[in-house]
Amino acid sequence: MSADKDRRSLVRRILADLSPLRASRDFRLIWSGLLVSELGYQFTLVATYVQVTRLTGSAAAVGAIGFFGFVALVAGSLLGASFLDAFDRRRVLLLSQLGYMTGSALLLAGALQGRPPVGLVYLAVALIAGISAIEGPTRSAMTPRLVGPELVPSALALNQIVWNGTGLLGPALAGVVIAKLGLPWAYGIDLATYGAMLLAAWAIRPIPLEPSEGATRGWAAVREGFAYLRGRRVLGSTFVIDIVAMVFGMPRALFPILAVTRFHGGAEVTGLLFSAPAVGALIGAATTGWVRHVRRQGAAVIWAVVLWGVGIAAFGLVGGRLWLALACLAFAGGADVISAVFRSTILQLTVPDALRGRLSAIHILVVTGGPRLGDLEAGLVAAAFTPQISVVSGGALCVLGAALLAWRVPELRRYRAGEPA
Repeated sequence: MSADKDRRSLVRRILADLSPLRASRDFRLIWSGLLVSELGYQFTLVATYVQVTRLTGSAAAVGAIGFFGFVALVAGSLLGASFLDAFDRRRVLLLSQLGYMTGSALLLAGALQGRPPVGLVYLAVALIAGISAIEGPTRSAMTPRLVGPELVPSALALNQIVWNGTGLLGPALAGVVIAKLGLPWAYGIDLATYGAMLLAAWAIRPIPLEPSEGATRGWAAVREGFAYLRGRRVLGSTFVIDIVAMVFGMPRALFPILAVTRFHGGAEVTGLLFSAPAVGALIGAATTGWVRHVRRQGAAVIWAVVLWGVGIAAFGLVGGRLWLALACLAFAGGADVISAVFRSTILQLTVPDALRGRLSAIHILVVTGGPRLGDLEAGLVAAAFTPQISVVSGGALCVLGAALLAWRVPELRRYRAGEPA
């Protein structure tokens, strides 16, 4: 009997904690809506890279997807920070879904033309990115109110399961759909799936400001959010280390080119390359029962980013062996999800609710803007040298950057759960 109890306890410490889904109806609805809509978004993610590759044949043009997305993220983050903590977050979440659907409809209309101007693709990508800078922080800032502080690490790990589960399945399906049915089907699937989050946001309770909270709006709210970061070296360094990891160590803009030049495939191989990091990330997220017991969260972030860089550099060195390349990407994805869980936990549990929307907006700008700058960096380095040099050098710089930050900001490597950040 004791042995059975010990085994059950060990399993609970390893497998993801489902308590937030049981404890909160509203979190369960939002989580389910995110699952469906995020799966659809993966179709658009792959389709835009494939479409620009077909339209231009240029690594730099594909990398420019990241540039336009990043510019829109900055604009969306600044706009969102001006009002996110002053309105009912449920209402903001509802309106954001309509913005997403507009961007997806533009892509669908362009794909139905056959060969639309590449500028139309960039415009739609920018619109979706700008909306994500408002929608993502809104949803993140809701989490502590939905589940309570104790369950925040478990809730964030469950969100990682969604992102990485859909990141695994979605690109692989997208590659098949694009190859067999065409780009319009991929964009149409994405457009339809936003309805799930729209319904979920409609069904949850309103989340207005707490009575003790202020209602700062406009640029004063933006300044207040950035002012909060000053002097908080641990919190700021979690943003910096993710920028390092994603700008230098994210080679996804090269996946359509590597699929052809190194692995001698097409859209199906591109889909596999996009899915591979999510394989490791999903395994990592599904075995996060232990994360709420980790005290040295800063050190965990540093080591996870180092391992991410190692995996990316190895991916660049394996040559044309596709399954070994996929394994390296999966290893990197497993490390990345652990970094994401602890970085998000530090943010959500150290920032007061009255500022959480604005700080989440800055966080989302880093998390989703970094890969877009990484697209630009990867494309430009590949155009100047070779795709292999771009991938390997990026992974190495990621490791070097994490080590440098650990040296320059000792507060991060010493940070323990529950301490001020």
